[in-house]
Order: sequence, then C-alpha cells, then structure tokens
Amino acid sequence: MIRVLHVIDSLDLGGGQTALLNLVRFAKRSQFHLEIANLHGQGVFREAFLELGIPVHSLSPHRWPPYYIPNLIRLLRRRRFHIVHCHLNASNWIAKPLAAACGVPIRIAHDQCNDTFRSQNPLITLLDALTNRFSSLILAVSRSTRDFLISHENLDPSRVVYLPNAVNTEYFRPTPSTTHIAAKEELGFEPGCFLVGGIGRLVPQKNYSAFLSACAQLVQQRPNSRFFIAGTGPEETKFRQFATDLGIADKGTFLGFVSDTRLLYHASDVLLIPSLYEGLPLVALEAMASGVPIVASAVDGLCDLIRSGETGLLASSQQAEEFAKLLLHLHDSPEDRQRIAAAARSDVQRHYDAKSSVEQVEQIYLNLLDRL
Repeated sequence: MIRVLHVIDSLDLGGGQTALLNLVRFAKRSQFHLEIANLHGQGVFREAFLELGIPVHSLSPHRWPPYYIPNLIRLLRRRRFHIVHCHLNASNWIAKPLAAACGVPIRIAHDQCNDTFRSQNPLITLLDALTNRFSSLILAVSRSTRDFLISHENLDPSRVVYLPNAVNTEYFRPTPSTTHIAAKEELGFEPGCFLVGGIGRLVPQKNYSAFLSACAQLVQQRPNSRFFIAGTGPEETKFRQFATDLGIADKGTFLGFVSDTRLLYHASDVLLIPSLYEGLPLVALEAMASGVPIVASAVDGLCDLIRSGETGLLASSQQAEEFAKLLLHLHDSPEDRQRIAAAARSDVQRHYDAKSSVEQVEQIYLNLLDRL
C-alpha cells in the first residue's frame, strides 16, 4: 500500500481545498492509503474528508509556525509516508523541506496560482527559491502557471507538469427549467429575473468592486437583473457598503458561505468572474459543468479554459463597463446563453473530469516511485 500525506495550509473555504477533496474522493483506495494534514485550524472541509474515511491531522489551532511545525515533524517520522503532496504556499514552503529531512522519498508541490504578489515580494521569492529544490515534481493547474514558475522561479521545465484542475461532472450537472425557477425562489429571487452569480472569497484578487459596478450598470439598463455573492472574507463589509452606495443593495444579496453550491448554479443565468488573476478556478469548471455560461476576465487559466464566444465570454479589460456589456449581451440573447452553456459542458466533460484527473495524478505517483 502506497502511503500518501496531503498537506494543506487550512481546510477553510477555497479552491485548493475543493481540488484536494476531488483528488481524495476518486482515489484508488485499494492502492493508496491517504491522510490529510492541515497546518492550522479546523475548517469547513474537515468533516467532508472525515466522511470519506480519510484521517485528518489538524496540527495546531494557531497560524504561527512554531506551533504546528513540531507536530508535522512527529507525524512525518511516525507514519513513514512514501509521498508528501503539498497544496498552497505555506505547505509548499514548510512541508517539502521537512518531508525531505524526515526521509520521505517523493515530495510534490501543487501550484494553484501565479499572482504578481509572489514575484514582487522578495521574501516569497526567496522562500520559493529555497524550497523548490526539495520538490520531486511540481504540478501547475494552468499553462500560464507553468510558464510563470519556469520563467520567474527558474525551474527546469521537465520538473513542472501541467495538470489542470478538474470537476465532478456527475455531481455538477445542468438542470431543467423547473429546477432553475425553483432555485431562484429558494434564494429569494423572482422567477423571471436575470440572475448574475458571484462565488468566491471576498478578497482583492476577486475584484468584486468591478462585479458590483457591472451589476449596477446592468440593473440600470435591464431592471429585471439581480445578483448574489456567495462567500466570506475580509472585504465583506466593504462590499456590502459599496452595493449600498451604488444603489443596488435591494437588487441582490450576500449569501455568505454556502456548503452546497449546486443550488447557486441551478439558480444562476450567468456567472461573473472578474478576477485580477487566477490559476484555474474551480467555480468556473463547476459552472460550466452545470450548464451556466460564464463572463470572465481574460487572465491566466481562464484563458486556458474558455474559448471566448464559444464556451464563455472573456472581457477585453477588467473594467466594469466591459463586464456590463457582456452581461447585457447574454441578458438579451437567451439563444447564445444556451449555445455557450452546452458547448462549455461538453468541453469540461472531455477535458476536465475529476476521475480522469485523479488517474493522471496516481500515474505520476507511480512513475516517480519507479524512478527510486
């Protein structure tokens, strides 16, 4: 039995956590023994892993490394893993060198994003440079992420493998019109409204100021338009006030954390992703699998995923006016919405299915072990 430890910063809401849940859910448990270690806290995803029968080691209630590093060292020495698979920045910086020091033969880094903050921050650049040498292999979730790692971190291209995020296409599926109407009503919206969805953490990266400004422009031109934002984060109070300042607080709602996002996709007429940068966002894959057309920024992995005009619409800039123009087009063109949604669903089934992605990861594990 091959023993694999997945290490992640936290089990709070996030795309990296959702990707890890998919990776575990479809694993060949007869061949791979899987465990999870999160550096700090408990998190909303903890119960999901436990329900799958996966041991979860929450190393510390505190974010400060001196609290969780000793516990991680003890876990690595006691359990004698063959592979440590690291997700998100802190886990990559901390777990990889510790795993190497504890004799774990294979250390994999899973890189979810290429943000400008990383390349502009000297400390992060140094941490990446110091710890990359402990990686047996680095998985990049988008082609732009792979290019970023090779160019900005001077990595050997043979050590950086493109492996896109993936989605459970059986769990996320299109719904009949009756379910679409019922989902809107369950969220408190009128059945005939045009509903723009936003899903993700309320942080600067997600560019919710442009989201709300675009919705305000859309509402002004098409008064039956409504919006929701699902997610939590440090900028929630700021954006609630911004919605009030724009005069659209009564046209939408902030839903907070939603555990089952299928309801959100069932209700949405379009998903708006105005992010400043991304890896390959799972919300985009989930929306496409659910038959919801996307309007998004033309950045990073979104450009890998979406063929503009065919499987979604990419904005030529990250300004609210551009997003509003594309939303207006989809509002007025239900035929385009249906055409784009069908093409997107088909694309995701062919290229981004979670079961196939997990098979690729497991083959990578076996190939690396064969080289020892």
